[in-house]
Amino acid sequence: MTHEIIHPEGWLPAKGYANGVLAKDGTLHIGGQIGWDGTKQFVGGGFVGQMRQALKNIAAIVEAAGGQVSDVARLTWFVTDKSVYLAHQAEVGAAYREVFGKHFPAMSMVVVADLIEDEALVEIEATAHIG
Repeated sequence: MTHEIIHPEGWLPAKGYANGVLAKDGTLHIGGQIGWDGTKQFVGGGFVGQMRQALKNIAAIVEAAGGQVSDVARLTWFVTDKSVYLAHQAEVGAAYREVFGKHFPAMSMVVVADLIEDEALVEIEATAHIG
């Protein structure tokens, strides 16, 4: 097998996608994570709460693959409202550091018209290198 599906223990099954795919070379591709927990229940706290949860989900997937958040090399953010992000930058920074500390991988942010899950305000995908 050239890759392994990564799915944190206790999470509900991913249907039609994988949360993480670990390639033989140690590259971990993490599918877009939104502001719901492992039971697919959205957390409170609006944009910042959802962003924090999406980052926690990424951390859980990296850890399930045997890594840590410092192994994340890239984050791509998809946000539905640029003004909400800009209005909450201080809280965004604090929530980010709560999960990723002072680790800042390469990042891009894209403003999108909508996300597949109606309640989702942000989706973040990642690439990490394990080992």
